[in-house]
Amino acid sequence: MSVIDRYIAREFTKLFFFALTIFISLFLLVDFFEKIKMLIDNSASLSQMAAFFFFSVPMIITQTIPAAVLLSALITTGMMSRNGEIIAMKANGLSLYRIAVPMMFVSVFICVFSFLFDEFITPSANYKADYIRLVEVQKRQSLGTFKQDQLWYKGTNAIYSIKMFVPSHNTSPDTLRGITVYYLDRSFQLTERLDAEKAQWTPAGWYFQNIMDTTFPPNAFPSMTHINNKLIDIEQRPDDFKAVQKNTENMSFMELRKYIRKLENEGFDAARYATGMHAKVSFPMVSIILTIIGMSFSLRSERSGGFMQSLGAGLVIGFTYWIIHAFFVSFGNSGALPPILSAWMANILFSLIALFFFLRVKT
Repeated sequence: MSVIDRYIAREFTKLFFFALTIFISLFLLVDFFEKIKMLIDNSASLSQMAAFFFFSVPMIITQTIPAAVLLSALITTGMMSRNGEIIAMKANGLSLYRIAVPMMFVSVFICVFSFLFDEFITPSANYKADYIRLVEVQKRQSLGTFKQDQLWYKGTNAIYSIKMFVPSHNTSPDTLRGITVYYLDRSFQLTERLDAEKAQWTPAGWYFQNIMDTTFPPNAFPSMTHINNKLIDIEQRPDDFKAVQKNTENMSFMELRKYIRKLENEGFDAARYATGMHAKVSFPMVSIILTIIGMSFSLRSERSGGFMQSLGAGLVIGFTYWIIHAFFVSFGNSGALPPILSAWMANILFSLIALFFFLRVKT
């Protein structure tokens, strides 16, 4: 690596960490004012508050890395252009494509780091932050667990085994799929077992569908009864299952792949989880795309609009990515688009935009 390459990579890296620090601070500040009332109302201690915000940082880092990369690319290239360094490099035979190589190299490294960070750090930190908020602060009972890709919950007189919990979305209610309820007596003997295809939350309670009710009377053979639909009175509410069920943000890529395979083998729709799995790869990749966009807008300032205009335009396009990405991910979650297409569609569109602008820059 030449002296110029090291210089460009160093400046880009320094600005990246500076921008990332600014974004983390802003997010924490906004999150603090958003959550402080809930924490105070629940008499959270200072240690609980500190722990909650500490474990929230990894998710903030994951979400803000692309924005920090974009901003560092804009400022690095813009400052070199304004200081005449770009002209000097071009005068010495370096094309703009060659000048971009160090920043691209660093952005690839950041992309890999972002994926690994989201794979090994962020899910467990998210789960810990949720546990502090729901259990330690809001004093909800945590009697459930998510093990072997299955939700287990212990009630007062029953144990629930659930294949998948689907939170409410638009007009669809909270839904439990693949439910087995084991009713136990005081001596922990099995008295009844309910197996249901699914249960939907209604104002009156959980409405079970396609039920097989098996009773175990003392000193007699079990009896089985099929019931089409029935309102089952169980004490747990949707929030109780939400506190235990892992969402895509609290699962790693490998966990999601294993869970999706299990759901599909058992005949359940895993579109929401498949979309989240593919997004765990596509989202870190946008760092490379936004680096190209940032460099292109700053370099265009040599002949049009000035640095500040290029900076503003680049930021608008960069942050537009999150809107489009969320838009297509919602289509994947609902099953309107194939999961892999919905997760990568924003990247495909912005890759074309980045390529268009980069090729239009004078070399």
